[in-house]
Amino acid sequence: MSLPFLGRAVVITGASSGIGEACARAFAAAGASLWIAARRGKRLEALADALAESPGGKPEVRVLDVRKPAAVEAFAQAAGPPEVLVNNAGLSRGLSPLHEGDLLDWEEMIDTNLKGLLLVNRAFLPGMVAAGKGHLIHMGSIAGREVYPGGNVYCATKHAVDALTRSLRLDLNGTGVRVSTVDPGLVESEFGEVRYRGDRKRAAKAYEGMTPLHPDDVADAVLWAATRPSHVNAAEILLLPTDQASPTLVHRQEKET
Repeated sequence: MSLPFLGRAVVITGASSGIGEACARAFAAAGASLWIAARRGKRLEALADALAESPGGKPEVRVLDVRKPAAVEAFAQAAGPPEVLVNNAGLSRGLSPLHEGDLLDWEEMIDTNLKGLLLVNRAFLPGMVAAGKGHLIHMGSIAGREVYPGGNVYCATKHAVDALTRSLRLDLNGTGVRVSTVDPGLVESEFGEVRYRGDRKRAAKAYEGMTPLHPDDVADAVLWAATRPSHVNAAEILLLPTDQASPTLVHRQEKET
């Protein structure tokens, strides 16, 4: 069995569920020495226990809110410069027209998806640049390429992630640090439940009559990007379910009556 990351450090934020958890499992199977971080400590500990027998050993766990600069900096100091940094933490709140939006929802999305991403990058990249190697992988979204009704602020944050990814590719050119983004479409995860604050029935409607991506599908793409030869940078990956052509055009089978 190939273990391309055996003994190599990989940091993953937002690792307590969904795509982040799937990335942790994928890199653990590839032999990585993992540092996993998220706000939900119990879930992280359960994941670390589940991965304890993986080739890279039990992951290091850090309870982390990426919106907190001091906590992010302390995490970076403890982990050191990784071979791969999967900057994955993010969320969406609500689906209201902008003029009916909730200010607290806006602040949470902007502070997590944009400012949190910036803080994590600012804390980890100096060590990666000094080492002359490493791979930064942002978790983007189709919402960072196109917009949809009610997506306003969430789409804006993901468009910002796309702009920052492209800017970082310029800033880091010549340093040996690669920069990639993986941009999924519909993924069946807790994303909808978070958006609708625990309303599982409403969240499930997004996947009705179609086959969405699974978090493992996205993790496969992240791992593929990370395992390209050092002279190859898989700069952008747009990953969609076969049933999805755009944020709003999704082929759905009618329910049998």
